[in-house]
Amino acid sequence: MIAGCAVLAAGQKIVGGPVVVNVTSGTATVVWVVESDQATLRPPDGAPARVSPSLRVEKTTLAGLQPNTRYEYGVGGADGVKGSFKTPPNGAAPFQFVVFGDTRTRHDVHRRVIEAMLKHGVPDFVVHTGDLVANGDESSLWPVFFDIEKDLLRQAAFFPALGNHERNSRDFYDFFQVATPYYSFNWGNAHFIVLNSDIGNVAKSKFVRDAYWAEQTRWLEEDLAGSQKADYRFVVAHHPPISAASNRAPGNDWMAALEPLFEKYRLTAGFFGHDHNYQHFLKNGVHYVITGGGGAPLYDVAKPPAGITIKVASIENFTTIRVDGKVARLEAIAVDGTKLDEIEFKGGAQQ
Repeated sequence: MIAGCAVLAAGQKIVGGPVVVNVTSGTATVVWVVESDQATLRPPDGAPARVSPSLRVEKTTLAGLQPNTRYEYGVGGADGVKGSFKTPPNGAAPFQFVVFGDTRTRHDVHRRVIEAMLKHGVPDFVVHTGDLVANGDESSLWPVFFDIEKDLLRQAAFFPALGNHERNSRDFYDFFQVATPYYSFNWGNAHFIVLNSDIGNVAKSKFVRDAYWAEQTRWLEEDLAGSQKADYRFVVAHHPPISAASNRAPGNDWMAALEPLFEKYRLTAGFFGHDHNYQHFLKNGVHYVITGGGGAPLYDVAKPPAGITIKVASIENFTTIRVDGKVARLEAIAVDGTKLDEIEFKGGAQQ
């Protein structure tokens, strides 16, 4: 049984969330995942039986909210689960968010990363760079993810990117109310674009994959062009365009092809996962930050590209970003609490 579950009725309990998604200055959706029963699989070779839960998504959408306001809520009645979330400000009021990813394995390490993150203060929202679980089609893995992250997700809005280990699972879309795997949102004076870099799981057909990527790229350019009045423009995706890991270098070809767009539209920074470490590159005015240290087995950083590498470290980590008007500061923090890196972003709308 997952610790901290709320019993709703006989045989039913909350095993996921609550988590608040799709937050704007006036609306938010609260989602929770209920386990109503279980199926037991007994392999014919005498291997241990496997238990798989039956999961159901419940949700409610709240409207008429006020900007820059923290709301408290409860799910499951008086004995249920309580949480809170904050709506984004209109304009340049200060805010804080965290970015991290690749939480799919080594659950003890994942838990330590969350504990270290919360010691640095509760963020207004969380951006996850993908690979939340080891296999998005495996129902039993999602309650584990939600249990480890419950103290974080019950206090902050959540914006996830699709990783390759999600396998383009229907559960990812249902649990986080993602209508399309690429989307954008505004928070204060910053604009965020979340891309789907997991093209391999889009379709078996190369023709379909190429058409999908072309359409997403067209959408990306339109979105970037339309966000030039924002002080900051951030892109989030699972696969990085640049990599220092020996088994990944030089990077993902699909994402690398987007670099001219990032430069043309003056992207402030890109956040990525997939590589289980920390990496920071500065190329033609754009910061590329890989923060895939959420718990998956570490990768080396043996091949840092010359001329653009600022910092690389093979250690579990997360990043926290504080935005205050025209200045934003990123700190990359290792799981032991030490500071790995610091970046100052200068904001300013492009005319």
